[in-house]
Amino acid sequence: MNSPRFKKTSATLASVLAGTALLLSLGAAAADQPPENMGAETGGAKAAASGPAVSANTNVTDEMTATAAKTGQNWLGSGDGYENHRFSPLKQINDTNIAKLAPVAIAQTGYTASFETTPIVVNGVMYITTPMVNSKQALIAMNAATGETLWTYTYTDGLNQICCGPVNRGATVANGNVYFLTLDNSLVDVNANTGDLVWKVNVADAQAGYSETMAPIVYKGQVIIGSAGGEWPIRGFVASYDAATGKQSWRFNTTNDKASWAGDSWKTGGGTVWTTPAIDTKRGLLIFSTGNPNPDLDGSQRAGDNLYTDSIVALHIKDGTLAWYYQEVPHDVWDYDAVSNVVLFDTMDHGKMVPAAGQAGKTAFFYIVNRETGKLIRKSEPFDEQKNMFAQPTKEGVQSLPGANGGDDWAPPAYSPLTKYIYVMGMNQLMTFTTENNAGDIPGQIRLGSTFKNVPHGLQNGTFTAIDVNSGKIAWNVTVPQPTMGGALVTAGNIAFMGEGNGWFDAFNAKTGKKLWHFYLGAGVNAPPVAYEVNGREYIAVAAGGNFQMTYPLGDAVAIFALPQG
Repeated sequence: MNSPRFKKTSATLASVLAGTALLLSLGAAAADQPPENMGAETGGAKAAASGPAVSANTNVTDEMTATAAKTGQNWLGSGDGYENHRFSPLKQINDTNIAKLAPVAIAQTGYTASFETTPIVVNGVMYITTPMVNSKQALIAMNAATGETLWTYTYTDGLNQICCGPVNRGATVANGNVYFLTLDNSLVDVNANTGDLVWKVNVADAQAGYSETMAPIVYKGQVIIGSAGGEWPIRGFVASYDAATGKQSWRFNTTNDKASWAGDSWKTGGGTVWTTPAIDTKRGLLIFSTGNPNPDLDGSQRAGDNLYTDSIVALHIKDGTLAWYYQEVPHDVWDYDAVSNVVLFDTMDHGKMVPAAGQAGKTAFFYIVNRETGKLIRKSEPFDEQKNMFAQPTKEGVQSLPGANGGDDWAPPAYSPLTKYIYVMGMNQLMTFTTENNAGDIPGQIRLGSTFKNVPHGLQNGTFTAIDVNSGKIAWNVTVPQPTMGGALVTAGNIAFMGEGNGWFDAFNAKTGKKLWHFYLGAGVNAPPVAYEVNGREYIAVAAGGNFQMTYPLGDAVAIFALPQG
């Protein structure tokens, strides 16, 4: 493995560093309360827009999303195109000039909390979602080149129980509308030009433990979502809603009622789906990853493999019926849920190129399966440390790596069709797994089954790894001081971007792993970066707001970068 030495920040960046840090600190101090002049939505009331209407064409079609990675002008979904590549063909910013990259705007949202949004950009308009702060979440439209707010839609959230921070991972835009989910399980449709509410529907029961954190995806008039809340005794699902009316079209439950579950444990068996699926448009398949069984750490009440938890699952998108599945961890008792986004690409299998789907697991393996059958093609070399990974928890405790948070937790990888590498963010957290048998079945209450805790002074760091999808070999691996959580971006400029919890936003040579640039943003960069173009100028944008679960410094900003003009 190659762990390149890092260069110091360039003098060009150092000259603007102090001013940026000041902006962030001022914003954090002023952001304890969401701005009062933002329109509020309660009980279905119409939300007011606080800025001018959008004048750009925001009529995103399926064809635009399918070809997004060919033009690079926009960023149209959580993973950009349907394949979840998180790849931009833009190369104005590249490995020869990235030392000059500097912020052109620091847009403060007023919502200081875990900030995990993927910005969506349509013809110069950026749409972001905020975390929940003081029971409010916001959808904000802004100028993608300047950060100026165009309008804000504010939602009053009624959720009172969450596991891992008040997060939202973004919206999606289709046919002149913006769709996003709320922590208390509303699917909301807002006019992309004005910020006015179009419709809102409830998709799950918050009192039972369901929540919604994912960015939806739209295809052929369907808005497709999944469910979060796997720490509660609930049954995971994926569902499709009519994009025009909000009426449910179909729902697939991710725990079956067959022999893979003891008794009726499947009814509260977990298997939630809380990152955006990929879509194979040629084969009509929706492909996603599923979370842990419930209770997480006690399998005594749920004997069997517990399908379809900890799996890569493909459905026929037209009706939500099962096409195939591959289970990464049968009968999981370590919280090794498969949660990072599935990515679609082609790979070599016994001398020929085949369609594949890949997923970066908490086990620190990148799993690659045949996209037509679900059959495993290969697992990668481990991208993080592995110790006692499948040892059964005991009363005295078993120490294990990479730990219950990863490997790769939810952070979306990026795939480059140029290098044929998948770029994965990982973490090593030495943890002690113990059996404490607190798996009582009380509806609406959290049910873990046991405990895992970080080992004091044990291994705690992060990794950024390039993996060759044709061989599963590690091309390069970089270690950073803290566990990484956020997401990657790779561009045709031979740059791979990622953020660190300590506030650094980093850029690496995509082929070699050499660190080329970094910039300090004050709050943890624990969100996925994106690339896009406005009036012929390439921009990179990322949210810097930290992470509640990892105790990284919090903030409220979206940073927008570009090369100096001229």
